[in-house]
Amino acid sequence: MEGIVVIKCGGSTMDQLPDSFFQAIAKLQAEGKKLVIVHGGGPAINAMLDRVQIVPQFVDGLRVTCEDTLGVVEMVLCGSINKSLVRRLTQAGAKAWGVSGIDGQTLVAQKTSKPLGWVGEIQKTNIGIPQAILSQGYVPVIAPLSVSADGTEHFNVNADVAAGAIAAALAAEKLVMVTDVPGILRPQTDGSKAVVKETSADDIAQMIADEVITGGMIPKVQSALDALGQGVDQVVICKGTAEDLLAVCANQAVGTTVRMKVKQD
Repeated sequence: MEGIVVIKCGGSTMDQLPDSFFQAIAKLQAEGKKLVIVHGGGPAINAMLDRVQIVPQFVDGLRVTCEDTLGVVEMVLCGSINKSLVRRLTQAGAKAWGVSGIDGQTLVAQKTSKPLGWVGEIQKTNIGIPQAILSQGYVPVIAPLSVSADGTEHFNVNADVAAGAIAAALAAEKLVMVTDVPGILRPQTDGSKAVVKETSADDIAQMIADEVITGGMIPKVQSALDALGQGVDQVVICKGTAEDLLAVCANQAVGTTVRMKVKQD
């Protein structure tokens, strides 16, 4: 499908997203824009884990998912978070349809070899469900759970990774990663930080080595590069404001734009 924009909403930004953000999605949808939302839910998952007295663990910004944690992750992501987003979109005038990567085997994965427990590495992305939802005039709202090829096992998947895989499979024109910072930030000599307006694979590798990019931003940029390598033209990392979203969809410069190679003037 041409002209698709995949929007990844980070769990840390979910409660901060203003009504105007969802109104902007409704406006874009009414104008004929095809939008797909992939969401996280980290803080809500952590709150529920705290209630059931499971201590969350992370490795390089990625959640370690034991079997008990997986049950909580499924409940929160496919339940309260997914339906909250659908509800807010509906209230804003958009048409939205909530699913997970398990539905229709949208995200087929196998258990990662990394010490992360029940976390899946995506092997295949089936776009039949998102395409069907788009064809009916709805915004697919996708929770980042995955399923094994034989359907016997479920896995947690990092939402950035899921968004990148879905954007690539849909041949999206853009992947927009909505986060709680205005983009990749580079420290300045005066102690302040400036947004990196545009960057590339080589620049990102250097920024990771220099520890300019750390923690949860690492899976974001790695997922961005994966999506670019599979045909997505550009990835934009920005804040979750209506102004930023509308600007991105109007091809205006916002946040950090990631391309395979930086365009030369």
